[in-house]
Amino acid sequence: MLPDKERPLNERGRRDAPRMGERLAKRGVKPDIIVSSPAVRALTTAELIARELDYDLRDIAVDKRLYSASADDLLAVIHELGGKPKHVMLFGHNPEFAELAHSLSSDITEMPTCAVAEFRFDIESWSDVGSQLPTKVKLHLPKES
Repeated sequence: MLPDKERPLNERGRRDAPRMGERLAKRGVKPDIIVSSPAVRALTTAELIARELDYDLRDIAVDKRLYSASADDLLAVIHELGGKPKHVMLFGHNPEFAELAHSLSSDITEMPTCAVAEFRFDIESWSDVGSQLPTKVKLHLPKES
């Protein structure tokens, strides 16, 4: 049996991730930075979505803190992004990502596999996330058409 960190993305994830990436691309999503957990399934998801967004796979930042982290640990990673990147995508794991999303907006109570939580903030720096409410919250689900 493989360690959790080395588990591959399952068939549903391999099907849903490119679809989610395609939907994001149609909406004009262009991340300045993509940060992923080093776990195989998270990194594979990041790569599949990045391809659809014409994001160079070599530019995906891998941050071990996104694996097996608390919602507060995830928020600390976000805070360290500073003020330069305007559009950020993070790839990681539940329940931590769902907890972080819920802490940013009570509208999000769960995040199914391959869901994308979109938050927009009127902030100068990512260090303000958590102390400022988002101006827009949207949860995109793989089952949506």
